[in-house]
Amino acid sequence: MRDIYKPFVTHDDPDRDVRCQDAIQFAFQDLVAASMAATWGERECLEAIVCLAEERLHALAANDDAKALLDVLRQMAKTSAA
Repeated sequence: MRDIYKPFVTHDDPDRDVRCQDAIQFAFQDLVAASMAATWGERECLEAIVCLAEERLHALAANDDAKALLDVLRQMAKTSAA
């Protein structure tokens, strides 16, 4: 699989998402090609990648929600201790 280059724009750059797509496109193509070489169909490879990406996004969102809840609980604990 080809290397993925590091970002060359700041986190607040409006085109950062496009730059990320540029950075991973060849590795993505290599992943699909390797899957197809293992006799998986292109459509099922792409559907699997989308499914995995969605699951990862849900996990990240759940982690963010848990962190926010913990922050609230910590603040409540500090307030009640004072």
